[in-house]
Amino acid sequence: MFKNIGIIGAKNNDLALKQKDLLVQKYNFQDLTMSHQNIEDYDLIIAVGGDGLMLHLLHDFENYPVPIYGINCGTVGFLMNSYQDGDLIKAIDNAHISKINPLKMVATDIDNIKHTHVAINEVALLRQTNQASKIQIEINSKERLSCLAADGILVATSAGSTAYNLSAGGPIIPFGAKILALTPISPFRPRKWNGALLPSHTKIKFKVLDYNDRPVSATADSREVRNVIEVEIFEDLSKEFKILFDPNHSLEERIIREQFGD
Repeated sequence: MFKNIGIIGAKNNDLALKQKDLLVQKYNFQDLTMSHQNIEDYDLIIAVGGDGLMLHLLHDFENYPVPIYGINCGTVGFLMNSYQDGDLIKAIDNAHISKINPLKMVATDIDNIKHTHVAINEVALLRQTNQASKIQIEINSKERLSCLAADGILVATSAGSTAYNLSAGGPIIPFGAKILALTPISPFRPRKWNGALLPSHTKIKFKVLDYNDRPVSATADSREVRNVIEVEIFEDLSKEFKILFDPNHSLEERIIREQFGD
C-alpha cells in the first residue's frame, strides 16, 4: 500500500532511537530523524516516540500532510500504536486512517500584529502574571459572556478533548462528533459557568480585557503568542491530517475507552 516510507525517532528518547535503528536495519526505511527535507518524496512516515513527537511532526508537515503511523515509546501514547514484534509492514497495511481537521488560530497581539497557527488538540489562552485574565467571549459574532475572570480558557477538538481539556475539567468528545469543547481554566467569575459544547463550524472570538494590566498569551498546541488582545478560532477545513491506527485501536475507540477509565 505504501511504497516510500520514512522513519523518525524522538531525539531526546533513547528507547525510541534504539527502536528506530532496529526498524531501519530490519526494513531499510529511510531515516529522517536528523532532517525532514524532501518530505514530499514519502507517502508514509513512521514516528517512534510519544504524543509530543506526533504533534510536532503533524505541525512540521502541515503544508504536506503525509500520513503518519506512530509507535509508542513515550508515556501516554494516545496518538500512537503499541510496539509489537512481527510484520510491521502488514500491520501498517491493515491500519485504519483517522482524519483530523485542525483549528485555526488568528491571534492579534498588543502591537496589532496577527499571528496564524493551527492546532490539532486545542487553542488555549492563559494569564501571564499572577492576576486573573479577563476575557470576553463571542460566538458567531454574538457576545455570549461579557467577562470571564479565570486563569484562561481553551477550545479543544475531539482529538484533543482527552488532553489539556480533560485535565481542566472539560468533557470528552467522541471522535467524529463535529463538536468543539469550550472550557474555562480555573474560573473565578462566573463561578457556575463550566463551559460549553459548540458545533465544529462555530467561529469563536476572545477579546482580552485590561490587557495592559492583565496580559494573556495564546497557544495553538505548543506554538505560543504573547500579549494577545484578540483571538479568533475556527475549524480549518483546508487541512486534513491523517494518523494510522491498528485495528480495534482507532482514535474513536481510544476516546470511548478513555470515558470508562481504560
